[in-house]
Amino acid sequence: MDTIKQRLQRGEIVNGTFLSFGNAITTEIVANAGFDWLMIDLEHGMGSEADVLRQLQCINAEKVSSVIRVESYQRQRINRVLDFGAQGIMCPRIENAAEVEQVVQAMRYPPEGRRGVARLIRASEYGSNFNEYRTRIAEDLLCVIQIETLQALENISQIAAVPGVDVLFIGPSDLSMALGIFGELQHPLFSETVERIIQAAREAGKHVGILLSDPLDQKKYYEKGIRFFAYGTDAYFLNQGARQAAMSLRELNGRSM
Repeated sequence: MDTIKQRLQRGEIVNGTFLSFGNAITTEIVANAGFDWLMIDLEHGMGSEADVLRQLQCINAEKVSSVIRVESYQRQRINRVLDFGAQGIMCPRIENAAEVEQVVQAMRYPPEGRRGVARLIRASEYGSNFNEYRTRIAEDLLCVIQIETLQALENISQIAAVPGVDVLFIGPSDLSMALGIFGELQHPLFSETVERIIQAAREAGKHVGILLSDPLDQKKYYEKGIRFFAYGTDAYFLNQGARQAAMSLRELNGRSM
């Protein structure tokens, strides 16, 4: 299977969703739904690093790519989930180029980076192909940096220019909150800010991603040049499905009584 990076470089749309339960069964269900990538969420999700391992075991890496949103850019947080076999990292609350460089360094082995070396890890089939893994991983791993604060916006050109960054990801909730227009995603200020991020990414040769509140917005953002899309979470899908089922039953009861 081609990597997400390869598909983005060809200009293809890649669709994903977030996994917030930290649960292996819901991970397996969503992994078979047809998304291109899944984001296991350690920032706001309910799971721990121990749950990540079980979740990755439920994801067929030949069908869907796995990305982990770590809770910080600390090297050990990134190294641990990469050793488990994650195919990418998303890092939230990044505010300047120096922090981005720490993320990139943590994702790469020396001499290019600072990732700790262990041969007997799941990512290398417990040492069976460590040399091959080490050789290709710098090119294969996806590095996603979230843009969601005013400080990140102030430093957007420098952040985008850091070698090793693949995607600048717009978090609409945090970003609109920072702009003082929480949830007003049609507000001119939000639209101008999105354009600013896209322009910085374009100048640096990087891609842009965004979390959609409505799947119908994908066309609008596609026309702006965005190709990396997220929609929903496992919690959202279960909540919406359960509520819709209950509502349907109530409506049927009302008509039949």
